[in-house]
Amino acid sequence: MARVGVLAGAEAFAADGAAGSDGPAVLLCHGFTGSPQGLRPWAEDLAAAGLAVRLPRLPGHGTTWQELARTTWADWVATAAAELAALRAQGRRVVVGGLSMGGAVALRLAADHPADVAGLVLVNPAVRLRDPRLAAVRALPAARRLGLLGRREPTAGAIGGDVAAPGVVELAYDRVPLTAVASMLEGLRGVARDLPRVVAPTALLRSAVDAVVPASSSALVLARTGAADVREEVLQRSRHVATLDHDAPRITAATLALVERTCGAVRA
Repeated sequence: MARVGVLAGAEAFAADGAAGSDGPAVLLCHGFTGSPQGLRPWAEDLAAAGLAVRLPRLPGHGTTWQELARTTWADWVATAAAELAALRAQGRRVVVGGLSMGGAVALRLAADHPADVAGLVLVNPAVRLRDPRLAAVRALPAARRLGLLGRREPTAGAIGGDVAAPGVVELAYDRVPLTAVASMLEGLRGVARDLPRVVAPTALLRSAVDAVVPASSSALVLARTGAADVREEVLQRSRHVATLDHDAPRITAATLALVERTCGAVRA
């Protein structure tokens, strides 16, 4: 099988920070059908502030939607978990941040590795979804049993690009493979179940208007998390991809504040 090329702008990002190999770090996780491009300004701002930063490209993302259809929730979590383990092996304290599904991946890491996650920054975390297109996902098993799909991968329309700022484009797929959606939904159910196991101090930033993830998703996180230190901010000027939107500086500021509370002062 030919190797699928990475789209220009969708490459992973890494910076080692100003405080040496054991300074604090932030691990960032992008959203479903998106790519590191959607979090690149956030990552670069944190690196400019002196932090070590890792922003991996999750498997199946930043290439083609057909490649995404061949990957699963387990693949995406495993990639983020490997980055977390590598940072911890260097002796770094790590804050994990994520947008949308990336927020759910961050919560998964915090639930599974509580000693390794010093803090969480969740931007419009996708733990609960309410999209009429999900009915097609629930129908997949029956459609396969009846042989209605053949070798065709069922898809839905794009979910990327929900940005208020004019002229800003998110690099995301124009189709959503439903097989990958089904895997994600199974993963999100596990995240919702295990929220009481999350104890890391948390900053949750939620857009007041979001066409992708309902406000009830953030409400669920706030209601069920086991963390004692949880701070919510509502972003009035941004939509779902707030990391590329008007309130992006607030996300960086909240991240730096959390790093200082949990890991110590950042030395730029």
